[in-house]
Formats: sequence, structure tokens, C-alpha cells
Amino acid sequence: MIGLTAFNLLISVGILLPLRLLTRVRQAVDKRQSTSEYNSNTLTIQSCIYPSKRYVMSRKPAARKKPLPRGKSRHQDISGSARSGDAGHARAEPPAGQVQKGVQLVPVDEDMAGQRVDNFILARLRGVPKSVVYRIVRKGEVRVNKGRVKPDTRLKAGDVVRIPPVVQQTKPEQVAPGDRVKSVMEAAVVFENDDMLVVNKPSGIAVHGGSGLSFGLIEVLRSARPQAKFLELVHRLDRDTSGLVMVAKKRSALRVLQDELRQKRIRKHYHALVTGTWVSSVGRVNEPLLRYEMPNGERRVKVSAEGKESLTLFRCLQRFQGYSLVEASPVTGRTHQIRVHSAWAGHPIAGDDKYMDEASLKAFRAVGGQRLMLHARALEFTLPGSGEAMKLEAPYDEAFAKVLKELEQRSKGAC
Repeated sequence: MIGLTAFNLLISVGILLPLRLLTRVRQAVDKRQSTSEYNSNTLTIQSCIYPSKRYVMSRKPAARKKPLPRGKSRHQDISGSARSGDAGHARAEPPAGQVQKGVQLVPVDEDMAGQRVDNFILARLRGVPKSVVYRIVRKGEVRVNKGRVKPDTRLKAGDVVRIPPVVQQTKPEQVAPGDRVKSVMEAAVVFENDDMLVVNKPSGIAVHGGSGLSFGLIEVLRSARPQAKFLELVHRLDRDTSGLVMVAKKRSALRVLQDELRQKRIRKHYHALVTGTWVSSVGRVNEPLLRYEMPNGERRVKVSAEGKESLTLFRCLQRFQGYSLVEASPVTGRTHQIRVHSAWAGHPIAGDDKYMDEASLKAFRAVGGQRLMLHARALEFTLPGSGEAMKLEAPYDEAFAKVLKELEQRSKGAC
């Protein structure tokens, strides 16, 4: 009996207590609504979690959105004051000196076929670091025919390459070659067909720009022939060396000629005026060559056991008083190979301010010498495509011929 009474008491308290609390809450709300603060335009609510912040709620009814003109969408870009509010969300422009291109879809033609994907991309994204190019290939952003590829994938004619948007360095304004320089270079072309051309490069002109030079042979040719789709150097010559340089007009021809060079099937013959009397018994020099830098950053080459294997064949053509005209045929293609091998043999090339001693250089200047006396005289190669054997020769320039004539007047002789 006592237990039943206690149970009924608990039930009564559980029901009546919440009802009493609810009544008091309603009374407090009614009292609050009767105040002037509640009937003002805004209501300030104090957050119990973040007491330092205040949130303002407006009691004004929300303004209805005006209907848009027919054909317009709220997602379209709207100019005027509405657009100014989104200025903070506008796409960031690339930094000064950079430009961002959109997605490129580049078709591969017959001339581009056979190229590796990484080389294809690097040729079209000038100024972009190699690490960036390899990263976008690895991540699958570069696609060929909508499929992922590897950097060493070879392209085929008819492929379509997708190049993603990449920020590139803008090229600074370059000094354009003048009409006179272009006419001189065009006049120096000694052979040309649909696949290639050969130029008798003047001494003092680099094969390409850079290192403080605004332009070189290849830039002059491209400027003189704006309609040409492809012009690339097959090999190089030192700036102070004159003579024959091959330039490919098609990528297929470039691949063939450079492969011929690697297989040592292209023969190059230079004429060099060297100091002293060349001994006929010295017909070959096969000393290894090592590249190094001077303290001032100048590039030099020396004979060293740590260097790369090098071979040059020599043949004496004519002897003068204090000088000899020799033919030098490099079998390998090392930097400054003929110049260093000649100096190692005891006969530095006349006018060579890198490997000739000061006294000999001063004596050469006394006979009217003003240039490095090294000339790429002849080329023997097979024409790409036709397979026809070619042998080209380039005449000496005026400065080279003038020195030889002066030496002939002083002494005549033959090997």
C-alpha cells in the first residue's frame, strides 16, 4: 500500500513539474514581447557559446528577387555593380613576365611522327622547366588520343596530343635581324633542296643566339624565311669558325642527318692555318679531351686522361714561312677538338686567342691576321630521302684568303 502511494506521487511530480516550467517560460516570453526592444527593427541575440560575438538578425521581410529578362541566367557573368562584388573571386592573373595558355590539341603530322612525347611537349612549351613537363605527363594531364602516355612514348602520324594549361615565361623582345644580315645569309647558301640547306657561315656569327647575342645563323634564316615551318641546326660550329653548316628543313631529315653523324658516316674536312712547320709524319692525334671552366666562367678544353675519346686526322696541304696550311678531319665531334689537338701537336691554329700564346698571337696580327684561321671547307654526306652522295666545298672568305695570299708572297712551298 505504501509502495503504491509513493508511485502515484512520483507520477504526479513528473507531470506537474514540466507543466509548471513551461508555464513560466510562456509568461517570460509574453513579457519580453511586450517590451519596446523586441518591437524595434533588429533583435540582438547574445550567444551563450561565444559571448564575445554578436549576431544581428533582421526582422524585415526578405526582398523578393526581381525576375530576370527572358534568356538570361543568374549564373551568367553580369557586368556593372553586381560584377564588382565578385572581384575578390576573380581568377588570379599570371605574374608579370608569364602567360598561361589554355588546353591545346595538337595533331601530329608525318614530319612530327617518331618524336618522343616529352620532346614534343618541350618544343611547344618553351621556357617551362623540364620537371614541370615530366610532372604533367606522369599525372596524366598530357594525353595522346585521349589516353595516358609515358614520356618515352613515340608519336605516330594522325595522333592528337592534349597539352594542359601551363604558365610559360613570356619571351623578351628580341632585336630582329636587319635586311642586310638576312641578305648576306641567304647569299651564303651553297646548297638547298626540299629537305635541307647548307650555309657557308661567315666567321664572327654564332650558329644561334644566346649568351648575350640577340641572334645567330638559325634566327636569321627563320627571320628571312617566315613561311618556313621547320628550320633546325643539324650540327654546330664555333662562332669564330667559318664554313659549311647543315640546316634541316624537315624533322625527318634532321633525324636522318643526326643519325648519320652519330654513325660517323658524314665526313667533315676543315682547313686550318697553324703556326710552325707541320711534320708530315703527324697524321693523327687521338688524345682524350676534357672540358673545364676558367675562374671567370670561360669554357675551355684540355688533353686529359679523364676526358672523352677523341680522334682527328691531319694532312699537310702547304707550308709557308712560319706557318702551315693543314686539312683536319675530326672523326669524333668534341668541343674545340681541332683547336686543342693542333695545339697539343705543337702547332696552335693562328688567331686562336684561347690556345695560342701571346707572342705567337702578336706575330700573327703583324701579318694582317684578324680572325681564327679555321674554316669548315668540305662536307661529304648522303642526301636524306634520295640517298644521293654529295660532296660540297665552301670557298674561303676575304679575310682568310688575304692572309694566305700575304704568306704566299713571303714564301712559297708545298708539302
